[in-house]
Order: sequence, then C-alpha cells, then structure tokens
Amino acid sequence: MAAYTSGPAEPRSVVAALLPIMAAVFVAFLVTGIAMPVLPLHVHDRLGLGAFVVGLVAGAQFTASLISRFWSGSYADSRGGKRAVVAGLLLAAAAGLIYFLSLRFVGAPVTSAMILLVGRAVLGGAESFIITGALSWGLTLGGPENAGKVMAWVGTAMYVAFAVGAPTGSALYAAYGFEAIALATTLVPLVTLPLVLPRPTVAPIAHTHRSSFAKVVGAVWAPGVGLAFSSVGFGAITTFAVLLFAQRGWGLAWLALTVFATAFVVARVLLGHLADRVGGAKVALVSALIEAAGLALVWLAPWSALALFGAAVTGFGYSLVYPGFGVEAVRRAPAESRGLAMGAYTAFLDLALGLANPALGLVAGVAGLGSVFLAGALIVVVSAAVAARLLRSSAPAAA
Repeated sequence: MAAYTSGPAEPRSVVAALLPIMAAVFVAFLVTGIAMPVLPLHVHDRLGLGAFVVGLVAGAQFTASLISRFWSGSYADSRGGKRAVVAGLLLAAAAGLIYFLSLRFVGAPVTSAMILLVGRAVLGGAESFIITGALSWGLTLGGPENAGKVMAWVGTAMYVAFAVGAPTGSALYAAYGFEAIALATTLVPLVTLPLVLPRPTVAPIAHTHRSSFAKVVGAVWAPGVGLAFSSVGFGAITTFAVLLFAQRGWGLAWLALTVFATAFVVARVLLGHLADRVGGAKVALVSALIEAAGLALVWLAPWSALALFGAAVTGFGYSLVYPGFGVEAVRRAPAESRGLAMGAYTAFLDLALGLANPALGLVAGVAGLGSVFLAGALIVVVSAAVAARLLRSSAPAAA
C-alpha cells in the first residue's frame, strides 16, 4: 500500500519537491511531442486527406481532454494527484495501441483516420489525468502561495518534452514511418510508471463537503476564457506551422515547433515567478500581446527565418499566459476543490483547441495556410482584453 504524506512539510524548495512530478510529465508528454510534427503529414500525405481532417484529428485530443477534465479533477481531489497521473499513463499506452490499429487500415483512409481520431481522443483523456493530477499534486506540495511557480514548472516539463519530441518524432517518422510513433506512444508511458509509483501518495485535503461543480466553474470562468482565447495561437503553431513550412518548401518543418517550445521554456525558467510576484492578470496581459505579435510575424514572413522568429516570439508570449491566468483562477477557487478547479480552468484550453483547430483548418482551406496565423493573432488580442478586465477587477478569493 502506498505511503501517505500531508502537505508541503518538507524543508526543500518548491522546485526540488516538484522534480519527480516534472520528470513524469516530461516523459509522458513526449508521446504528444513526437506526434505533433508528423500527425499532419501522416493524415495529409499518407492518408491523402485535407486540412479540415488534419484539424479534426488534431483537435480530437483536446476535445476529449475537455470532456474528461472535470472527471480527472474530481478524481485528483478525492484519490490524490499521484493516482490520477498513474491512470493517465495507462490511458496513454492504450492510445498507442489504437494508433497501431489505425495503421492496419491505411488502404481505407477514412476508416484509418476515424480509428486514429479515437486514439487521439484516448490520448486526450490521458493528458487530462496526467496534467490535472500533476498540478493537483504540485499545488498540495507547494501550497497556493506558489501556484504560479507550480504551474510554470510543471508546464515547463511539458514543453521541454514538446521541444525534444518534435525533432525526435520527425526522425522516427522519416526512418520508420508512423509505426514508430505508435510504438513510442505505447512504450514511453509504461517506462514512466517507475518514476511515479515509488513516490509517496499525498493525502487529499480534508473536507466535510466538496464545492459544487457550478461554484468551481463560476470561480474560474473569467481566467479560463482568457486562457481559451490565448490558446488559439498555440493551436495555430502546433497544428499548422509544419504544413506552412512544407507548402513553402522551407525545409526542417519540425524546427518551428522546437523554437516555439524552446522559447516557451526559456520564458518559464527566467520569468516563471512573475505571476506570483506581480500579479497574474498583469503577466497575462503583457504575455498575450507578445504572443499576438509573434503570430503576426509568422503571417507576414516571406522567408523561413522570420517565420521561425515569429514562432519563438509566440512561444515566449504564450509561456506565461497559462500561469498568469492560472494564478487568478487559484485565487478565486475553493481550497478543497483545487483539483477540480485546475481541471475546469484547463478545460477552457481544451475547448479552445477542440473548436479552433478544425475552424482554423477551414480558414486554411478557404484563405490559405498563412491566414491561420493572422486569425490566431486577432483572437489572442481578445485574450489580452480579458486580462485587462481582470486587472481592473477586485473580486475577492472564493471562501
């Protein structure tokens, strides 16, 4: 039986306490990172399907994450963040097996894409349990006063995985095809389990009752809406940058994802403490404007170097939007339901990507791939407006 610990009693730093969780998130999210640059190519080139289907298959993961966020958040609150992470890793391995199944039907592209969509949906549920569990676990260890730091560092592990996963996935796909992606998706989560299982299980916060679903969503909806609008830019880069580079013959298409993720990580490492120190809304406002500027540069870019610079600026800006709005969400959330609150808050990201990726695919089909990044920039500006509204707000923390 797992040992239990309670609260952030250890004298070491918050970052040191988070290291095992970060390691698990890093390894687990490699399965998403390795698929990012190759999934559009597999669906578009190997299966011969259009940009709308590319967006639909990519968006299925985020739609499934949205549906499962509240379940995963309640599970983390009642059973503990560690158990939620373990459940997510097992689901991720199952997604890899479904990827393998889709490859048996490559000769029937629509059938193969539908099975692949199911696999992406299962991976979305896995992602929900892993990240919600990790955040709940980290907040229990670090306390609400370090909410921004917890979100920044857990998110850093995720985006380092994306940065490493993009070239790794491209190399695997070039050498062995999508079969290698399916194999890695199956095995990597299983390899991660030994990093998580020996860790003590942190006891959930004692409570006499849980806050209602409606109360939790009501507490976090405003920061969640800001996160949703800002995440459209993330979807534009991760789903359509590879296709843009391939269409324009720029080469090294995976590099756009890597520079995006690298800039994201640099911002988190250097500035991840800012949301706790100067206020979440201020950080979200400035970061969203930087993100929008980066997307505009990708739209305007006549050559690959400027597009890569734009992707880096986008990643740098988007990096601090999540902890910025997240600090505002934690400040408003009931203490006994922080897992559910993190699930509800992050669900807005899933909602945005689940809807935006297919919609951006339609934009690409009508007005060209470059227009996706202009549309993304304009939508991200709305996120800055939400941050400005929160900055003017003096709503007290939820009791």
